[in-house]
Amino acid sequence: MILEHLPAIFTPARPVLQRIEEAGFEAYFVGGCVRDTILGDPIHDIDIATSAYPSEIKAIFKRTVDTGIEHGTVMILDHGNGYETTTFRTESGYQDYRRPDSVTFVRSLAEDLKRRDFTINALALRENGQVIDLFHGLQDLDNHLIRAVGDPNERFHEDALRMMRAVRFAAKLDFRIDQPTLAGIEQNAPLLSKIAVERIQVEFEKLLLGQNPVAGLTDFLTTGLYKYCPGLQNAGDDLSGLLKLRGWNLENSAQAWSLLCLQLGLSGKAIAAFLKQWKNSNDLIRQVKKILPVVAAMRDHQLTPLVLYQAGWASVHDANQVAKLYGWAVPDAELKAAYEQLPIKDHQELAVDGRTLIQSGIKPGPRLGKILQRITQAVVMGQAVNDRAALLRLAQKYSEKEE
Repeated sequence: MILEHLPAIFTPARPVLQRIEEAGFEAYFVGGCVRDTILGDPIHDIDIATSAYPSEIKAIFKRTVDTGIEHGTVMILDHGNGYETTTFRTESGYQDYRRPDSVTFVRSLAEDLKRRDFTINALALRENGQVIDLFHGLQDLDNHLIRAVGDPNERFHEDALRMMRAVRFAAKLDFRIDQPTLAGIEQNAPLLSKIAVERIQVEFEKLLLGQNPVAGLTDFLTTGLYKYCPGLQNAGDDLSGLLKLRGWNLENSAQAWSLLCLQLGLSGKAIAAFLKQWKNSNDLIRQVKKILPVVAAMRDHQLTPLVLYQAGWASVHDANQVAKLYGWAVPDAELKAAYEQLPIKDHQELAVDGRTLIQSGIKPGPRLGKILQRITQAVVMGQAVNDRAALLRLAQKYSEKEE
């Protein structure tokens, strides 16, 4: 197979492969960039594999960086671009089910490709557009099939994260996993407990953001992988509820994790505890905590101006994307109009602040904070005009009631 028109991302890298070939070695684009080129999907980076050993690559190119030389990876710096180039290799001994105990450099492309995870990722591409397919990966792409290269049990013992990658690809590409590979995942699912949570988190998040998450989640559940993920050991029934949802169109991490927390029925401190188990950032936890109350308000038909104000537009939008899956959403235009009609959208827009209230005679302390909060709510709910003099009078009124 010859690809006549390669995406622009390959253009500056082609001379790099040409120089390696001119030196008497083989060089190919490999992995996901080849798969996505054939599928017509966006490409974010490219990987190069070569028969040249690291020392030979460094002799060909003047500027290189040893990014992972013990595993055969050298970054070639060329015209302002960096290209990670890895020597063909074989691997052996995977005591941690993730990294090889030893790596052996080889000259054979076939030896290198047969250690890769799935046939659709075991494709190589010459700089002239010729596709090298040694394991029927092109056929599997045509058939929308995810199939392990060789024995699935061997591939998953080499790297147990590959099981999560399989279900992630099922969601991302809307492919099905072939039966022997699926059986291999079910048989080896307990090995997932050997993998760092951070790595599982990346794959699971991509699954939820795929074009058909139900496909990936179905395999995630039927193989039992979920039992070896943080906080999901006994969540099979709750997770199965996600399979009934249609029209998935999640756009970002905050939406994905908000959906999961909602489906698991988490609230309060349980949200933060669960998300921390998954090694999510504090920023994402804050986002989820802002999104979920808005979703609940949509569900209960109690989406007030105060709820919109407290969440902010980004969280309101994210909440609506989650609510759409359950049929609770507000039409986008209507929701945007409601938000734009808020008297203020940020506390800085309020005509008074804490300093103003202190200057008016209200003493600093918790009582002042409560008064400011009540003033803000009154303005947001349309019960008071956002005018300095009017709000100072209202503050005095609240202050007298507090005394």
